Amino acid sequence: MPGDDAYDTYDRLISLLDASSVDYRLIDHAPEGTTDAVCALRGHPAFEAAKCIVLRVKVDRRTTRNVLAVVPGDRRVDLDAIRALYTARYVGFSDAETAERLARAIPGTVLPFSFDPGLEVVADPDVVARHRLYFNAARLDRSLCLSGADYERLAKPRVEPIAGPAPE
Repeated sequence: MPGDDAYDTYDRLISLLDASSVDYRLIDHAPEGTTDAVCALRGHPAFEAAKCIVLRVKVDRRTTRNVLAVVPGDRRVDLDAIRALYTARYVGFSDAETAERLARAIPGTVLPFSFDPGLEVVADPDVVARHRLYFNAARLDRSLCLSGADYERLAKPRVEPIAGPAPE
């Protein structure tokens, strides 16, 4: 059940942060999963948010990779950049069921971390450069803020330019 997995994912994230002695802040708010709305609830600009999208990357006929793309909240994932990065034939959004299984969270609460070896994390350089980085903490009603540097140190994403222009 996604709800149970979400709490397991939340607990795993908090355990990781506490064990790493990372300075972070939890923010309780009304349940919300869309970037613009949750940024307003948390009181920060969208460029300080981490937008997390699970992608299906078909490298060739036999090889498919699952990628968690992390971009600033005011930008979109550049699918062509992901395609070039993996020299892939096709890149598209993962179906909801696969995304929930791999991210261990429901849409709108996906973390910029992966706790599944089958989900690779690629973060845009603008994400790890943030002094403050906000994201939903595997729950619609609670978010987390930490530095981009701490995020990079703990999540160990592949850092590549994957953010396209802001949505119109």
